[in-house]
Order: sequence, then C-alpha cells, then structure tokens
Amino acid sequence: MNIRLKLFVMMVLQFFIWGAWLPPLFSIMPGLGFSDFEQALIGSSFAIASIIGIFFSNQWADRSFAAERFLAFSHLVGGAALVGLYFASSFWPFFALMLVHSLVYVPTISITNSIAFANIQDPQKEFGVVRMGGTVGWILAAWPLYFILRGVPEAELLDGQRTVFLVAGVAALLLSGFSMTLPHTPPRPAASGETLAWAKAASFLKKPFIAVLFVVTLIDATIHNGYFVVTYPYLADIGFDEGAIMPVMSIGQVAEVLTMLVLGLALKKMGWRVTMIVGVLGHAARFAVFAYCEAHSVIMLVQILHGICYAFFFATVYIFIDAYFPKDVRTSAQGLFNLLILGVGDLCAKWLFVPLTASYTDADKVVDYQSLFLWPTAMALGAAVIIALMFHPPATEDGAAT
Repeated sequence: MNIRLKLFVMMVLQFFIWGAWLPPLFSIMPGLGFSDFEQALIGSSFAIASIIGIFFSNQWADRSFAAERFLAFSHLVGGAALVGLYFASSFWPFFALMLVHSLVYVPTISITNSIAFANIQDPQKEFGVVRMGGTVGWILAAWPLYFILRGVPEAELLDGQRTVFLVAGVAALLLSGFSMTLPHTPPRPAASGETLAWAKAASFLKKPFIAVLFVVTLIDATIHNGYFVVTYPYLADIGFDEGAIMPVMSIGQVAEVLTMLVLGLALKKMGWRVTMIVGVLGHAARFAVFAYCEAHSVIMLVQILHGICYAFFFATVYIFIDAYFPKDVRTSAQGLFNLLILGVGDLCAKWLFVPLTASYTDADKVVDYQSLFLWPTAMALGAAVIIALMFHPPATEDGAAT
C-alpha cells in the first residue's frame, strides 16, 4: 500500500469514528432521560478536550512522541471508552466515558493532519485528496444506523441508536492497529531556547491576519457545530424517517468529496480569502433554506452545501496553517485552531443552540425553526463580511495568492 493510500485510509477511519456517533447523539440522550443541562455538558466534552489538548497532548505530539504511536495509543483508549458508552445508561458514567474518549480523540484530528502534511509533497494540491478520505469515512458511518433501525419498533429505537457507539468503538480499535503501519513521523525538536510549542503557535495571533482568521473561525465553528445540534431533530420533526436521517445528512459529505477534489484548483484560482468567503456563505444559504422551506426534496438538495462549507473553509484553514506556521509548531497550531473548531466553537454551539431551541419551543413542544435558523444565517453573513474587509494575508514564499 503506497503512502498516500495509507494516509487516505487513516482519514477514512479517523472520521468514521466521529461520524458514527455525533449526528444521533442529541437524539439518543433525551431517550436516556438526560436533562437539557446534562445534554449540553456531555456535548461540551469535545470543548473540554480541545482546551486541555492545546496545552498538553499537542505539545507532546509536536515535541516528544512519534505521531503514529501517539495516534495508536489514543485510539486504543478511545475505542474502549466508546464501547463502554454502549452500556452506559446513567449520566455520570456516560459523561465520564465521553470525556475520556474526547480527551484522546480530539488531539488525533490535529495529529492526522500533521502526519498527512509531513508525508505529502504539495499540500495545496494533495491534502484535499487525502483529507477526502475523512469525508468518505463520515459518509460510510451514516449507513450502519440506517440498516440497524430498519423495521425496529418504536419501543426498541433507543437500543438500536446506541449501537453506533459499538460501531465507532470497533473502528477506533482498527485505527489503533493500522496506525502502526503509517509512515514514521518523528517529533520535531524545538529551536534553541523554545520549549512550549503551543505558546509559540499562539504568539502568531499578534499578526492581524491570523487574529482575524481566529475570530472568524470561532464564528464559523459555532455555526458548524450548531448544525449537528439542531439538524437531526429538525429533520425528524418535518417528517423524515428516523433511519433515513443520517443518510440524508451524509449527502453533504458526498458533496464534500467532490469539493475536496477541486479545493486545490479553487485555492489557486480564488486565493485564500475568496475561498473562505464561499465556505462561510454556504452556511448562510443552507440555514436560510431550512428556515423557509420544509420540502423534503429541497432539504436533501441543500445538504450539498455542507461540502462547500467544510472544504472551502475548515480544510482551507488547515492548509493555510501548514503554509504560514513553522514546522516545529504546526501540530500545536492545528490544535490552536481546533481549540475553536472543536472546543470553544463547539461549547458556544451547545450553550447557544440548546437554550435557543428551548426558547423557541412552545408548550406543545412545537419548535419555531424559522426563527431559530435565522440566528446562524445572520452569523454566517457577518463572518463573511469580516473576511472580506479584514483578512489580508501576505503571499507565501511560493507566491500563493491571497
């Protein structure tokens, strides 16, 4: 198996794990009797993990351990925690296991990016294709639940949904073993007098264009994570079959595959700023359609925008980091932005969209989705304006367009 194929498979398994359990999580937790506060706290596990990760695990990955070994250990522990989640039915064990999984999983997102960047020749051209494996993994993760829930009586629906934790756990254990076959990616020693990779990465926030990107990433991450809080219940509410919801949501990942294939060309032709603006505006368009149209065919079609949202903004941010940060802190720089994408942004999404949903729910438990979805629509439009007016990165050494 050649190196690029191994990196592709790594990404498939990496995002299969996450894609298996995240979309149905906020449908599973009410069935277990968890309160709104408990659901928000469990949903904040990724945020807690990303905050801890920027100070500890990413530092180790940059400076102390071979990346592929760190990946193997993390998924061994995380896989065991996911299997435990299948059996957990009360709040504290469930929260503890989700937190353990998150603590070891979140750093691996930065680490898989770093392994990929370290073993490809032209990141702007090749990373989109390698990262497309993650999109494929997310798509594949949507289908086990579809087959598991086919014909399942309403009384047994919760047990069927919970099997996603077993599926994700097995995938994590497989990736743990597969990680040891990946190219050796040794730690990068610090420059003389430097010890804290995260501190050096954070110092780049003094640059105005990095600071602007940091703020916009927080806004976009809040919208992106909010999508996973509100969309599954919304699709159920407007009449989609329970077993079909994850496949419907996976349409966005199918589009993401195609978008990843053209990402390198888009960056070359449009530059960083325009590419990111298109990605952010994809959120505004999708939530605007959600707000004003409940036709199933239109809802399925607009899921295509998810691919544009992710590839043209988040994948572009990861490539941008590789282009603008020094080699010895790139994992920590990835972690710094993952602090927003998976951490603070995720935290904001849970504590914004869960209470917002409750505030727009009447006494008969009918949600005013039109009013709810106008929030992320307005946020996305504001983020696009900020990029257009304030994000002006210099050309890279290879002359990449801004």
